[in-house]
Amino acid sequence: MPVVAKEELIDSISDSQLYSIGAYFCDTHPELVEDVLAQSVEIEADGLARWAKKQKVDEAVALQTLITGLAVRFYTALAGNA
Repeated sequence: MPVVAKEELIDSISDSQLYSIGAYFCDTHPELVEDVLAQSVEIEADGLARWAKKQKVDEAVALQTLITGLAVRFYTALAGNA
């Protein structure tokens, strides 16, 4: 298995949709980043259906929140933003 340079690896995964979603969200809604991160952690802990019921939202909204939170974490991990 060939060894890939760290910069090449980061460049290749930075060109993903998850990274793009995280970058877009952080750039356009910086005031909501902490909230979406906290909510995504709650969804992971509670489970999608239970969190959606507790928040009185559709499961699709809960899934979108979870994915956005994951994307933000992915983006900030690669970009070095906290």
